[in-house]
Amino acid sequence: MSSEMPQIFLPTIPIAPDGYKSGFVGIIGRPNVGKSTLMNYLVGQKIAITSAVAQTTRNRLKGILTTPEAQIIFVDTPGIHKPHHALGKILVKNAQTAINAVDIILFVVDSSVKAGGGDRYIQELLETTKTPIILGLNKQDQQPSDYEAIDESYRNLAKVYNWPLIKFSALTGEGLETLQKQLIDHLEPGPYYYPPDLVTDQPERFIMGELIREQILKVTRQEVPHSVAVVIEKVEETPKITKVFAAINVERESQKAIIIGKKGSMLKEIGITAREQIQKLITGEVYLELFVKVEPKWRQSNLRLAEFGYRLEN
Repeated sequence: MSSEMPQIFLPTIPIAPDGYKSGFVGIIGRPNVGKSTLMNYLVGQKIAITSAVAQTTRNRLKGILTTPEAQIIFVDTPGIHKPHHALGKILVKNAQTAINAVDIILFVVDSSVKAGGGDRYIQELLETTKTPIILGLNKQDQQPSDYEAIDESYRNLAKVYNWPLIKFSALTGEGLETLQKQLIDHLEPGPYYYPPDLVTDQPERFIMGELIREQILKVTRQEVPHSVAVVIEKVEETPKITKVFAAINVERESQKAIIIGKKGSMLKEIGITAREQIQKLITGEVYLELFVKVEPKWRQSNLRLAEFGYRLEN
């Protein structure tokens, strides 16, 4: 038996040229203002789930955009809101931690409606930070014809601290070139933090679980809102097929019944659409098998939260 250690090949990170810029941009805002949609568009690939249901982002997810001028690492955070359980407290705490751990804060708001109490609450959280802040008015494509009063409400929000303000649509891409340029202008010279061809720091298993959870949120809507945690229990890979076995954890038997549906119809629909999304990540055929488990009050249990991948981040 050979005593030689196996060789491990890591992706190489090139040396950045003179004048190259890099840094971390924290995307913060209320739930459902389009933060994940924005990051997906900027990095050019779906790495964060999106849903009409508020509060879908749970982990701080990094998306990486590498251009000839700069490498921008976007940190997508959970929507900042008043927490009602242990999971909510972890999510909001992690979002607040990100405020002080990035080079630029992109405060994203929904410009289809006027600034509200939730936006002002975040404004107060940002009051003492020394990190540069850009106020991003998303959903420009959804603004009503008499949008001037809406814009004025956000101008009033921004002028208190002299934040630059940029309008854009994360859905259509309108205004995102201007936003990207503004972000690069605010960055300092720096190295490549990641290989240039990488678009996220998260492993494939995490992305798979999130894509399954996205489909659950879409098909069950408000019936099973946020009491779902998806755990990828096993992945079997061969040259021709990747078999993915995932557990869908819910808190109550009634939620399990909703997800399974009549004669398994709902679970089948979730599986079909989730497999189509996972297929975009993986070369070769994908086989997806889903199980539904009941874990009572898992959002209140620190042990279960840790098992399902939810921890306070430093």
